[in-house]
Amino acid sequence: MNIAEAPQVLESRTRDRVLQAISERGPVTAATLAEEFGLTAPAVRRHLENLVDAGLIVEREQGPSAGHRGRGRPARAYVVSDIGHHALESDYDDLAMEALRFLSDEAGDGAVRRFAEQRVHELEQRYAVELAAAGTSRAARVDALVGALTRDGFAASARPVGEPGSSSPFTGIQLCQGHCPVQDAAREFPQFCDAETDAFSRLLGVHVQRLATLAHGDHVCTTFIPTSTVQHAIPASRASNAPTNSTSSADPTAVTRTERSTR
Repeated sequence: MNIAEAPQVLESRTRDRVLQAISERGPVTAATLAEEFGLTAPAVRRHLENLVDAGLIVEREQGPSAGHRGRGRPARAYVVSDIGHHALESDYDDLAMEALRFLSDEAGDGAVRRFAEQRVHELEQRYAVELAAAGTSRAARVDALVGALTRDGFAASARPVGEPGSSSPFTGIQLCQGHCPVQDAAREFPQFCDAETDAFSRLLGVHVQRLATLAHGDHVCTTFIPTSTVQHAIPASRASNAPTNSTSSADPTAVTRTERSTR
């Protein structure tokens, strides 16, 4: 790289970092990104405009509770688009999809489910060691899970919901995954999402509930993990029967902005 090329390279790297941050924390505002990266507002807007023009991110207006702007137009925030997710690293390609379709046609959906469970089982075994080292605190174990998922490309973060110490069944932690390396496969074969949800239940020792998924068109995968004292762990065999909830509570903007995330 010569000296003349240096500014363009730095610009590109910063834009990539902004895209990754939006994947991890979206919906996120320009002001938040400027503070996080130590950039000026015009610089951040330039990167955002370039990402929007490239189709990698899309605008999403935040509600009044998230924007804290009072009167006037709600704050604009950004999330990664479908094109943006494809631009991020993915370990599945057309050949893998063809292989999964062949497996489903030749051996049935049960074979795909067993394959998905085996794939997740390998991750679960690695994660179990890290979660065991984190101790028995559910919050600490979620933090360890966030770190492991982020390292494996899932752009994970965790946010508390509800009142701390409350016995309400709606008190807990929302685990968010801003990127999914198997998103294309999960869109056609939901067995991958089911297997992952079951693994989270076993790792955390409590029944978790999947609220939203990238595979179904949401901008983030969201899993609710109860921390209320009235919640009890259930056998892993029942985890797959978890009800689905696609209400607005799945949107990270609907929860408290106190965020615990691992990068």
